[in-house]
Amino acid sequence: MKTYTYPHTDIAVSRIVYGTWHLGVHWDRRELSSEIMEHGVKLIEAAVEAGITLIDLADIYTRGKSDLIVAEAFKRNPGMRESLTLQSKAGIILPEENSPGRYDFSYDNLVSSVEGSLQRLGTDRLEVLLLHRPDALVEPEEVARAFDHLQSSGKVLHFGVSNHTPMQMELLKRYIDQPIVANQIEINLLHNELIRDGIIANTQGVNYTAARGTLDYCRLNDIMVQAWSPVAGGRLFNPKDDAPDNEKAVAAEIVKLAEKYETNVSAIAIAWLLRHPAGIMPILGTMKPHRLAESVEADNIELTHEEWYRLFEAANGAGVP
Repeated sequence: MKTYTYPHTDIAVSRIVYGTWHLGVHWDRRELSSEIMEHGVKLIEAAVEAGITLIDLADIYTRGKSDLIVAEAFKRNPGMRESLTLQSKAGIILPEENSPGRYDFSYDNLVSSVEGSLQRLGTDRLEVLLLHRPDALVEPEEVARAFDHLQSSGKVLHFGVSNHTPMQMELLKRYIDQPIVANQIEINLLHNELIRDGIIANTQGVNYTAARGTLDYCRLNDIMVQAWSPVAGGRLFNPKDDAPDNEKAVAAEIVKLAEKYETNVSAIAIAWLLRHPAGIMPILGTMKPHRLAESVEADNIELTHEEWYRLFEAANGAGVP
């Protein structure tokens, strides 16, 4: 598989990522069943077999169960850990009884989140840590102190963000000494606002012009762009009967291109992201090994200029201005 190198580092990774968002299946506090563990380990093994070398995690994913599955895969496959780059995220606190869900970039929370992840994963370091979602109460000095401690102790090698706008990154950069190596944001054919220059920010239907120029900012500042939900939860392939016309139209265009390239629809949707010059890295979250294998076929597809815009037009339900 083709690779990208994290900016400001010597870490080369596959340009397609495997994400562990639902790996542990249940988001409540029930324990992992043996069936879910076995299936999860097979998914990690399938990702590695497909050529993926970057695993995306987060401290909250299925309340830590996703980490435990990755750790089990490492135990069963000697040498696997050293062949992979682990990227995790911290900063979200899930809701509990009488306690709201929230974001927390305090020193104590960031450090304890990383330490918990390392313990569950059975490893001594994360190659990359991302701040998960912007904390409205962020004190950048706290983030800087946490980054310094985590890096000097060897627990985290490099740092980045997720779902951050250009000005939020600028604020952090004023205080932290480490470069921001990545920004993980939602991008797909149906959620393409950031490609359309942030007229609507990274949440559908909300005017939020502070996100304008996010992709260009990342390119100008050597920040890797990663795309979560790259296939729009499957809506790109299986639009419902009452789906909007643009969803049906883009699904039909994807089928045509899949036939032309003698591949599958997942690969075409992923190839649309890979074609963008920002070097967008799709994060696959599928729980089906065969779908994972199908998706990585995108690594061998390069859509033409015309094909890319044909999909873009179908997804938007209108031509370019």
